[in-house]
Amino acid sequence: MAQSTITKRLSRHSKDTVRARAPTLDRMPTLILVRHGRSTANTEGLLAGWTPGVALDERGAAQAAALPGRLAELPLAEIVTSPLQRCQETIRPLLRARPELTPHTDERIGECHYGDWSGRKLDELKDQPLMEVVQAHPSAAAFPGGESMRAMQTRAAEAVREWNARVERDHGADAVYLMCSHGDIIKSLVADALGLHLDLFQRISVEPCSITAIRYTRLRPFLVRLGDTGDFTSLVPREEPPGDEAPVGGGAGAP
Repeated sequence: MAQSTITKRLSRHSKDTVRARAPTLDRMPTLILVRHGRSTANTEGLLAGWTPGVALDERGAAQAAALPGRLAELPLAEIVTSPLQRCQETIRPLLRARPELTPHTDERIGECHYGDWSGRKLDELKDQPLMEVVQAHPSAAAFPGGESMRAMQTRAAEAVREWNARVERDHGADAVYLMCSHGDIIKSLVADALGLHLDLFQRISVEPCSITAIRYTRLRPFLVRLGDTGDFTSLVPREEPPGDEAPVGGGAGAP
């Protein structure tokens, strides 16, 4: 057999093998992450954590009321929420607009357990040695009487992966579903989706009632929206510009 014929056959076989082994970006559900609306703890400068009774303030309630309109074009298959009151209140208008949907509560997307720091003023905590670790090396941060930030990210990421599989099974690969959660949780999920080390997650910002969207595939997630509020007020220069530290818990957003 001529060498050129052998070479052509080998070349064709090699191309066919590459095609057969080439990975595909199979579709999986798209996750819409909504941070709860502005809360009374946000405006009072408190680190709420799992403190009971933290509700939306007047602005937060207005943000929640606008949510159904912002999401009107999306065919939501499921709604999952943190058990905390501020998240439950945020999705209430959306559930009224979509009576066919029954919300699911998942503690794994609840706020970080800040332990002894819960309910305290952020101004009182800023000089604590641990705060520097939270800002610069969060993967090493563990709150006294609470949990580590690594554990927070792990439980939230596991919840998302399990819900991805459940939504795909029940509604198909093109389904869109929503989770209502908290600032640090959403930031950690964005870091996970982007393959960022947790030590970099403080570079991410998500304002109250902002929308973040992650489209998952078999091989990798794609971040398609980040902290979208449809409002550029937070970009207006302020008399007192924000500092270089990331607010623990997510901050109160635009004034």
